[in-house]
Amino acid sequence: MKSPLLRVAFWMILLAVTGYGVMTLRGPRGIAALREKGQLIEAMEKRNAGLALQVERKRDRNKRLAENPAEQELEIRKQYKLVRPGEKMYVTGDPENR
Repeated sequence: MKSPLLRVAFWMILLAVTGYGVMTLRGPRGIAALREKGQLIEAMEKRNAGLALQVERKRDRNKRLAENPAEQELEIRKQYKLVRPGEKMYVTGDPENR
């Protein structure tokens, strides 16, 4: 009498554990969420690589400006729209961007 009852109990427990496992893997924290997080991590890694490249370019530019006074002067004059006496400045481009 114990043997068939144990068998049924074993299969019921196995079925319950399997059902719980399937529901857990298909739920909001399951395989789909894991894939989504993987894609998000990959996108952020690409963005970080792009930002690191921008930082490196800006470092190089700052280094060039620090080492070259003539280039530094040109950059200052361009940013602040300064001219020397006797020079003429022509502003071209979109009037909206002035």
